[in-house]
Amino acid sequence: MAVNASGGTGSGTRPYVREAGPGEPGLLDALCRLLLDSVAGGASVGFLSSLTVEEAARFWSETLHALGERARLWVASVDDEIVGTVQVARCAKPNGRHRGDLQKLLVLRGHRGHGIATALMDAAERGAAESGLTLLVLDTIRGCDAERLYRRLGWQRAGEIPDYAGTPDGVLHPTVYYYKNLGTQPVKPTGD
Repeated sequence: MAVNASGGTGSGTRPYVREAGPGEPGLLDALCRLLLDSVAGGASVGFLSSLTVEEAARFWSETLHALGERARLWVASVDDEIVGTVQVARCAKPNGRHRGDLQKLLVLRGHRGHGIATALMDAAERGAAESGLTLLVLDTIRGCDAERLYRRLGWQRAGEIPDYAGTPDGVLHPTVYYYKNLGTQPVKPTGD
């Protein structure tokens, strides 16, 4: 589903958000640009400052290959340039089919502060709910801009782990876990 607050295709600073899939022309390069920019800006997204284009391409190639029933990815575009992304990965455990992990919310540094992250979060939450997920969880570095965004969007703080993850420079920071209830739906046994 595409989302655009202005009803257009992402002109100016208004994002156009859509679900993306493997094999789209230019998608891999755009996602690599996003990841490299985020890591260069100090984002704690699982990589160190030594991240190379090849490592970013390998990560996104594996991610795109895994899209489908268990993982979905959305991108935000402004003026036909992909400037943001977010993923939801469904829990693979039988007793966790109702929940998913929100992952890799990334927005190019030059496009932050224009509602792109909020539009991506809205699309991911709506897509997760439409997929039957009733609970989303995420983690982030305590005190970062993303943490303020999650609280503003109604996410609930679940707890904190000291020195859990490092920023790209290798410095360890506390990680905060958040969750958001999307609705109530029981986990149905599959009979296996």
